[in-house]
Amino acid sequence: MSNSTTAGAHSLVRAEQQSPGYWRVTFDNPPFNLYDPEVETALAEVVDRLENDSEVKVVVFDSALPDFFMAHLNLGRAAEFGKGMPTWFDLVGRLATARFITVGSLRGRARGIGNEFLLTLDVRFASREKAVLSQLEIGTGIIPGCGGIERLLRLTGRSRALEIITSGEDYDADTAALYGWINRAVPDAELDAVVDRFARRVASFDTEALRAVKEIVNEEAPLHTPAELAATHERFAALLARESVQTRLRQSAKASPEAVRDLELNMGERLGARS
Repeated sequence: MSNSTTAGAHSLVRAEQQSPGYWRVTFDNPPFNLYDPEVETALAEVVDRLENDSEVKVVVFDSALPDFFMAHLNLGRAAEFGKGMPTWFDLVGRLATARFITVGSLRGRARGIGNEFLLTLDVRFASREKAVLSQLEIGTGIIPGCGGIERLLRLTGRSRALEIITSGEDYDADTAALYGWINRAVPDAELDAVVDRFARRVASFDTEALRAVKEIVNEEAPLHTPAELAATHERFAALLARESVQTRLRQSAKASPEAVRDLELNMGERLGARS
């Protein structure tokens, strides 16, 4: 069964029903899958639709771009998201407490807000050869401001969260699995089958039982609320507003398309001090 729906201009976020109870949502904002205001609007429309369908049991989030799951926030358009990014925090809060199970299928780069989106999902699988995860903000003179600090701390523990955030480096799927950052690293050729098997199995089970499991897990391990994350985001915004950071962003905006692509592909190596 396939019932495809599209939200947002140019199909930036596509939602397609795979079977009764099982949906797949695909990010498609070339060339880098930046988190733009238009992507946010499209994602909000998809989440509204999923919440209003009582038959949804499991939703897989993936990318149409093999090199990028979601590169990062489009910092050049940060003001367009509104003070405090209210739509973002509303969306990830709703996904975290949604009655359905959310799954990330990671192939390509998930840095900054891309990683923070993955962290808000219930389950994460990643390509051993092609997944790249990072909190890159430190290299630009800012901090993770959309939940990355708090959620990484919960999943990986204090020391590993500090390593990830203060290094700004890229991490592979095997390391991420070892750290508890993701559930499992699998060979790239098997990723789609592993995710699909898990999702179809979840979709075969009783809706009320699935909902009860998620509710109990959330009660036993309470999630950070948008209000609890607000203070960190305020510090992120203050750091972003500094002239030194804005100068870096203006310089980056002047780079050639080739230089931009090289930076996006290899950001873990390009940012920060050279030895």
